[in-house]
Amino acid sequence: MQTAKGRGARSNATGRYEPEQRESFDDGWTNDDAQAAPLRTTLTPEHARTIIARNDSPDIGFDRSINPYKGCEHGCIYCYARPSHAWMGLSPGLDFESRIFFKPEGARLLEQAFLTPRYRCKRIHIGGNTDPYQPVERELKSTRSILEVMRRFNHPFSIITKSVLIARDADILGPMGQAGLASAFVSITTLDRGLARAMEPRASTPAKRLEAIRRLADAGCPVGVGFAPVIPGLNDHELESVLEAAAKAGATRAMYVTLRLPLEIKDLFREWLADARPDRAARVMSLIRQTRGGKDYDADWSQRMRMKGTGPVAELIGARFKAAVKRYGLDAPLRPLDETQFRIPADARPQLELFG
Repeated sequence: MQTAKGRGARSNATGRYEPEQRESFDDGWTNDDAQAAPLRTTLTPEHARTIIARNDSPDIGFDRSINPYKGCEHGCIYCYARPSHAWMGLSPGLDFESRIFFKPEGARLLEQAFLTPRYRCKRIHIGGNTDPYQPVERELKSTRSILEVMRRFNHPFSIITKSVLIARDADILGPMGQAGLASAFVSITTLDRGLARAMEPRASTPAKRLEAIRRLADAGCPVGVGFAPVIPGLNDHELESVLEAAAKAGATRAMYVTLRLPLEIKDLFREWLADARPDRAARVMSLIRQTRGGKDYDADWSQRMRMKGTGPVAELIGARFKAAVKRYGLDAPLRPLDETQFRIPADARPQLELFG
């Protein structure tokens, strides 16, 4: 199997909504020693009409969110957002990590939403689908511009990432965190650089993610660590060491989610596992099934809501997590963000009159 350098997925099968299916295959003419041509990332502006997405799903901990980007160049093979690329006629495989969409009008749309007379302030989660700190964020500053609007209106928000680039915005996250208006989570799945490189090829290294936690904590922003996903037989043995390292860096809370494999993720993950970790592929899949009622993924609604899985394997992970959280002081109370400080800045009031 010839893999694209710096990418997680091993294939680019057609999305599930397409009438015709396509998939590359080896016809025997490929030179095994030849280097695959680099897969370049393409950026496409998305001219959205709104920026705040809303949901009423009981298995999601927020009802409104903002995703500055669609697709994710980090290339995490387990990413639960991969199937969303099929909605645009693209592959959840390599397309997902190489065809990135951004919203150039995001900040303007957000300010417009806040100025609507019927708007009611409630915490907004940033990065609920794909990571808000894509590599191209350094130049585009799409996420940065959205945070600037949040600051201007004193609007509460939470944010999650696995990129050290979030530390760039400590000047916003720090003061707003101290004021009870912002909180952050940094996802760390492993401290093993080799595993991270294979599983999350373009995300920040584990050491850089710990640095992000440290810099946010030093700035005064409440920051937690997400050990997510837990993949039994692959990274679950690192649970305690990841939480300990994060606590030392300044994290005060922790969360975890056991790997889920819905839709195309199932085949993409199996393919990656057989290529990247063939010696343990069968055992990892067996353990995953043991946390999902004997299946790769249980789509039943009552089971889908069980983010941490079921059965003895899942229960053991849960018990270890609970003990580690207490041991390392990652059980700080979860304080709700303050929604009473929201205000329309004086320089925006003339715009507000346009809605009258």
